[in-house]
Amino acid sequence: MHPILRNILAVVIGLIIGSAVNMGLIYSLDMLVPPPPGFDRTDMDTMRATFHLLETKHLLMPFIAHAMGTLVGAFIAVKIGVSRHVALAMIIAMLFLLGGTAMVIGLPSPMWFTCLDLGVAYFPMAWLGFILAGSGR
Repeated sequence: MHPILRNILAVVIGLIIGSAVNMGLIYSLDMLVPPPPGFDRTDMDTMRATFHLLETKHLLMPFIAHAMGTLVGAFIAVKIGVSRHVALAMIIAMLFLLGGTAMVIGLPSPMWFTCLDLGVAYFPMAWLGFILAGSGR
């Protein structure tokens, strides 16, 4: 397979698997720390209306999911890709950051959470995924 096509495929697969990890963790972690009554992750309007009911413990769960989804996605992209491994990891970070930014804009969240999520869950985790993947071998 041509190296450029393989790198594109690496990013697509990393994005798909990272997104699955992210969503799987968000819904799994709800079992550990159930959301308050009335909070429904499947409806954006309901989430906006009941977001004020969330406590710190509820906000840490999405952060963990965002961070792990990015880490796994970058790790997979670096493992599958054949060159420019740092760029592959950073592309994953940028794509996940776009999704995180959309959520921050769409939902009213405390400033500490916004800073933590946007500052730590994406680029640092993608870099860690790059390192854990063996820095591109």
